[in-house]
Amino acid sequence: MTERKLLSDLVPQPDDDMVVCRCEEITKGEIRRAVHDGMFNIHEARRFLRCGMGLCQGQTCGRLVKAIIARELGISQSELDDATGRAPMRPTEMRIIASEVFGE
Repeated sequence: MTERKLLSDLVPQPDDDMVVCRCEEITKGEIRRAVHDGMFNIHEARRFLRCGMGLCQGQTCGRLVKAIIARELGISQSELDDATGRAPMRPTEMRIIASEVFGE
């Protein structure tokens, strides 16, 4: 677990408006702000921002989020735990499930 430390003030970067998590529309600046507000690992950032919790479950943005957090903390990415990966999920209509259960 990363030791909690005081970070310097957040200095805006030109690419802070770049969308990192497309599923949840989370920007690089929002992730950086979360780290400066005290979210020092991927799990905390996911709970707060929902980055990596959309349809792709972090398959697209997971490494980017981890890299941004590590860079803001001034540590190696290997010092951060990986986010728990889950298979992509899609909504299913109840009639489809019912037809499989009841053989209709």
